[in-house]
Amino acid sequence: MNYDAILVVSFGGPESPKDVIPFLENVLRGRNVPRERMLAVAEHYYHFGGKSPINQQTRELIAALESELAQHGPKLPVYWGNRNWHPMLAETLQQLKQDGIRRALAFVTSAYSSYSGCRQYREDIVRAQDEVGADAPEIDKLRAFFNHPGYVEATEDRLRDALAQVPADARPNIQIVYIAHSIPLSMANTCDYVQQLEEVRKLVSTRLGVANDALVYQSRSGAPGQPWLEPDILDYLREVRARNLASAVVLAPISFISDHMEVLYDLDIEARQLCDSLPLPMVRAKTVGVHPKFIGMIRELILERTNPGSERCAVGSLGPRPDTCEENCCPAPQRPVRPRAATGRPRGA
Repeated sequence: MNYDAILVVSFGGPESPKDVIPFLENVLRGRNVPRERMLAVAEHYYHFGGKSPINQQTRELIAALESELAQHGPKLPVYWGNRNWHPMLAETLQQLKQDGIRRALAFVTSAYSSYSGCRQYREDIVRAQDEVGADAPEIDKLRAFFNHPGYVEATEDRLRDALAQVPADARPNIQIVYIAHSIPLSMANTCDYVQQLEEVRKLVSTRLGVANDALVYQSRSGAPGQPWLEPDILDYLREVRARNLASAVVLAPISFISDHMEVLYDLDIEARQLCDSLPLPMVRAKTVGVHPKFIGMIRELILERTNPGSERCAVGSLGPRPDTCEENCCPAPQRPVRPRAATGRPRGA
């Protein structure tokens, strides 16, 4: 099928202190989260000067992808639109329309299947097309890529680098702690999110020859009584120390592709402070970022769609994900009414 452009779709994040509150209001729109909680989350951004690193990391990914496509093809222009901050998706689709782009392939910066990681982005694209109106460009989303060899191998390389940083006296029993963004059980029960995470955990640990590992979650948000995926990373680190499960831990944030705010704050600050206090030696692996194998993977996903019959690469037992969602795949969760004590943290900024 012929495509005229590539559209990189990301979460977005504030780039100055004055952006923080409007950004958070975008993220939390339609959710019953108390304003005082939103202001508490804003402090995480102010801690870093009011600027999330995600937009700059997206720019770096786009630059790497443009170089990859220029060198190896297909030679398609790359555009960028965000869910929650500028450049917003509707703004970018309007630019696509003005530039004469009729059909584009969307690469969404989320590796896994779930409502918030896949279907919601599709809904965002449709909403942006509606805003643009007549002659809005057609947008086809590339498939979930958690088990593509380029993603798995890049994750493995990042972990090898992190394992090498563990102090020699803490190496007798290193545990790899794979970390993913928690989601409500009502969402997890209607998708393959956990199964896909477990697949990546198994694939990477097997390649590394590591038997001591675990899968935990971070960045829980929502009403206190609403069940979410557990255990939480901080609770688990306390358990590691209390039960002497490891001499050191390497944290691997496998549900994120870049070192954005949730990685920097939840892991590099909160988890680091806890590990220092326990004490428990800790190293945090980098996300795949602009690893050459990961950038090459994006190109391969593009070739799948531009050249019918191309190999659809996947490792492990789950096989390549389909290009399009089934009608009942990853439905939106029912949002509970949140009490005043509710919490809420934006994802992926």
